Amino acid sequence: MLTKSSWKRAAFAALVAGVMGLSACSGSGGATGNGSESPAGGESSAATEGKTEGPVLAVFAGSQTPIVANFNPYSPTLLPGTLGSIYEPLFFYNKADVGDPIPLLGTEYEWSEDGTSLKIGIREGAKWNDGTDLTVDDVIYSFTNDAVSMDYLAEAVKADDTTVELKFKEPSFTNEYAILGSTYIVPKHVFEKEADLVTFTNADAPVGTGPFKLSNVTDASYNVVKNENYWDPERPKINEVQYLGIDGNSSAESLFKAGQLDYSTMFVPDPTTLTADGRLGYLRLSSPNPLTILTCSNAELGCEGAQTDKAVRQAFSKVLNRDEINEKAYYGHASLAAPTFTLPERDDKWIKDGLPKLVDGGADVEGAKKILEDAGYTLGSDGIYAKDGQRASFTVNSVEGWSDANAAAELMVSQAKAAGIEVKAETVTLDQYTEDRQVGDYEMIISALFGTPISDPYTIYRNSFTTDYTTPVGTPLEARQTNFARYSNPVVDEAVQTAAQTNDEAVKKEAYGKIMEAIVEDVPYIPMFHGGSQTFYNQVDFDGWPTEDDKYAFPASWDALQAAYVMSQLTYK
Repeated sequence: MLTKSSWKRAAFAALVAGVMGLSACSGSGGATGNGSESPAGGESSAATEGKTEGPVLAVFAGSQTPIVANFNPYSPTLLPGTLGSIYEPLFFYNKADVGDPIPLLGTEYEWSEDGTSLKIGIREGAKWNDGTDLTVDDVIYSFTNDAVSMDYLAEAVKADDTTVELKFKEPSFTNEYAILGSTYIVPKHVFEKEADLVTFTNADAPVGTGPFKLSNVTDASYNVVKNENYWDPERPKINEVQYLGIDGNSSAESLFKAGQLDYSTMFVPDPTTLTADGRLGYLRLSSPNPLTILTCSNAELGCEGAQTDKAVRQAFSKVLNRDEINEKAYYGHASLAAPTFTLPERDDKWIKDGLPKLVDGGADVEGAKKILEDAGYTLGSDGIYAKDGQRASFTVNSVEGWSDANAAAELMVSQAKAAGIEVKAETVTLDQYTEDRQVGDYEMIISALFGTPISDPYTIYRNSFTTDYTTPVGTPLEARQTNFARYSNPVVDEAVQTAAQTNDEAVKKEAYGKIMEAIVEDVPYIPMFHGGSQTFYNQVDFDGWPTEDDKYAFPASWDALQAAYVMSQLTYK
């Protein structure tokens, strides 16, 4: 990491060189493009050095038709390509490998000794794609506008023409990634004119600092082109990217085979069906995003259904045969997740003694029944447990076209029935899925939580498990809120607050232990897997993709900032 106690210049040369789980689909493509992977260090080979013309890169990042233009970084329905390609944060954190954050719009940073102040150097010479200069005022606005939920920030002030100082209400060391790596910088002169920063679609020539800018939108696709005013003269080297709207993985496979899709991260049972002719490269990496079953868990916040009883959630989790689901739905491409929502192996040092590092792979039918019976449920004549007239019955939704998630849901139906739990598997459109998560209008959904690119679970605990990061059912979550479960536990809230205020690992571990005990007991999200994300890319027309030896970025096409960084590094062959 760049040091927290003194200014450290991050080498510009390093920059120049530099869900959604298994089901995650990716973004778009065009008839003129061919898919490809991310760059080995971002350096072009002798064969590609200086080549400035080539095909359009066709990408599928999850968009479905009809495309609805929305490039607002604060909107829950923003299109892929908004974050990273058009709007940038201050620093880039690589989710695929541990390393120093790479400077983007920020150049350096310095924490005060007590963690209540952070000075950030802002890049000189960066411009918005409308030709105006990026200023410190833009950065201050991006941390303080009405769409940004940063309750721990007291104020943001201009230290000088190239330095912002953020002052916090309390020590905030642990919020470093949220501040530097996931707060997107927006133009004050554009956004301050909008009455509602969340609902406006920003569809007409969005003004950003990123390596690409919007070219055109149709109901089937949209294109971004090279930003000629980009602050890094070495990037991007490709001229155009087309994002396709596709109805699902099977259609994307067909487009890959027809040579009309160049880059996507998607589930394919047998990757060799796409890679056999040599046009497409393939990289499989473990995703930091845990694949989970979201539950609308808290009745006090408006959730309804049997799943609001934690005994039902506990029993359902225990009866699931994850090994069978992995084998039959995900073809063995997944690995078991941690019930503590840490990333297995990388984050094991944080797990409290006595808590399991991984969920069980097999089903415990009798254990599931015992949980229900101990909670006062009795088995009905229909083979389903019930208590006080409430049957242990709920619906699990998955997205149309996500074939692996749909298959997993169907397997859950029969597995749960063995323990007297009724599961109804239903599919919904991607738009409906997004809306349901935002307003809490569901019982359970197969989805994913947003993992963190650093070995510290603080961000996932704060964003997905605290009361401040959720809303009552029927009230849409705000831009930064991802507590989809409507979960609220004062023990968790207090422990997250404690962890936020310290840089002492022992204190943080004690706080995390309290969080882990609570969420393992309450299971507001049912942990399933970490996916082996499967990225396919056109290695014939494009060079510079990430490799096993050079994981300079997590190449999933659906992971906005990571994918944008990859595409900005590509060169033509």
